Amino acid sequence: MSHPLVMIAGGGIGGLSLALTLQQIGVPCVVFEAVQELRPLGVGINLQPNAVRELYDLGIGADDLDQVGVPVKEWALVGLNGNDIYSEPRGELAGYNWPQYAVHRGKFHMLLYRKFVERAGEDALRLGQRVTGYENNADGSVTAIIERADGTKTRETGTILIGADGIHSAVRAQMHPDQPPIHWGGAVMWRGTTMAKPIRTGSSFVGLGTHEHRMVIYPISHPDPETGLAQVNWIAEVTYDDPSAHETTGWFRQVELSDFAHHFDGWEYDWLNVPELLRGAEVVYENPMIDRDPVPTWRDGAVALMGDAAHAMYPTGSNGASQAVIDARELGAAMLTHGVNATALEAFNDKLCGPVSELILRNRGAGPFGLLNMVNDRCGGAFDDIDEVIPAEERAEFMAKYKAAAGFAIEKLNKADRTIPEGAKVESGA
Repeated sequence: MSHPLVMIAGGGIGGLSLALTLQQIGVPCVVFEAVQELRPLGVGINLQPNAVRELYDLGIGADDLDQVGVPVKEWALVGLNGNDIYSEPRGELAGYNWPQYAVHRGKFHMLLYRKFVERAGEDALRLGQRVTGYENNADGSVTAIIERADGTKTRETGTILIGADGIHSAVRAQMHPDQPPIHWGGAVMWRGTTMAKPIRTGSSFVGLGTHEHRMVIYPISHPDPETGLAQVNWIAEVTYDDPSAHETTGWFRQVELSDFAHHFDGWEYDWLNVPELLRGAEVVYENPMIDRDPVPTWRDGAVALMGDAAHAMYPTGSNGASQAVIDARELGAAMLTHGVNATALEAFNDKLCGPVSELILRNRGAGPFGLLNMVNDRCGGAFDDIDEVIPAEERAEFMAKYKAAAGFAIEKLNKADRTIPEGAKVESGA
C-alpha cells in the first residue's frame, strides 16, 4: 500500500491513546468500536506519572485532567485497627516531574474521545463496528473482518491491525486460540462513588484492611468550595478461599448495598466511617477481579495486541490504564524508527511483552498490596507499632521493587528521553 493505514480494533482508553499518538506522528488510522454510542462508564482509576507524562506530550495537560480527576498527594496502607502500615507522597510531591492522577474512568475516556475527534475528524472513529477477526495477506497487508451493529459484515484492508479490544478480545482469541479462560482467583470487588469529605491529605489513595478483606478509597474530583465534598471512589473487596463459594460472571453488574455491606460492619475510625461511606453511594456495581494468563507473543504478522487485549491484569497496582497509554506511545515510537510495518510491531513486542507479562503475575501476587499480606501473616492485621511487624527498610525495599517493575521508578522516569520526540513524524509512505 502506498499510504499506510493503521486499523485499531477498540475505542477504549488504549485504542484512543494510540489513535491520538498516530495522529500526532502523521499516520492515518481508523478506529472500529463495537458500541453505537460512547458513554462515560466506570468509576475511579489511577494514571501513574509515566502515563501522565505521555498525556502531557500528547497535548492533554493538567487543565484537561483536572476536569476529570485530581492529582494524588499520598498513597497509604492502613491496618485493620486503623494504624498506618506504609505511606508515601505521590506524583510531584514525591519528586516526579509529573503528577499522578486519580480520574473518573468514563470522563477520562470521553476526554480522549473528544480530543481525537477534534483532531482527526469524526470519520476516523466508526461506532457500531466490531472487529471479529483478521487475515494476514500475502503482500504484507492485513484485512479486518468487521461486524456492524445490524449484523451485516464487511472487510477492511490496511497496513497493520492493532487489537485494542479489551479482555474479551476477538483479535487475541484468533491469535491464541488455545489460550486458557479468563482467570479469577476468588476476589470480588464492589465499586461505587460517594459525595464525601476526602480523608487524610484531601487527596490520598488509601488501602485499608487485609489483602483478603479490604477497602480502597480515593477522591476523583476536586472538593466543592462551598461544601468541601468531593466525589470519593471506593472499592470494597473480599477474597473467597474457595472461589466456587461465590460464583460470579458479572462484569460491572449493578447490585444492592445489602448484598455485601455486612462484610464491613464495624469498620469505624475517628477519621473514617466505612459503613456511612458505603451508604452514601447512589449506585453500586459488582465485578470479579480477573485477568488473563500471559501469552508468549502479542504479534502475528501485521497484527499486534495492546492494552487489556495484550495484558489484562489485576488492578492491585493501579496501572492497567497507565500501561495501555504506555503501549500506545511505544507503538508510535516503534513506527517512527521502523515505519508502519510488521517490523515495528515486532520491536514493540520484543520490548514490552516479556516485562509486562511479569507485571501481570506480580499483580496477581497482590502487587504493592503485598504489604497487607505480610502484615496479615505476621500479626493478623492489627498492630500498635508497624516497625515491630515489618521494619521500615523492608517496607521501602518492597515498594521500590514494585515501582521499578511497573516502570515508574522516579530517577529513571525523570531522566528518560521523550518516548515520542517533539514534532516527530513518520515519513510519508513508510
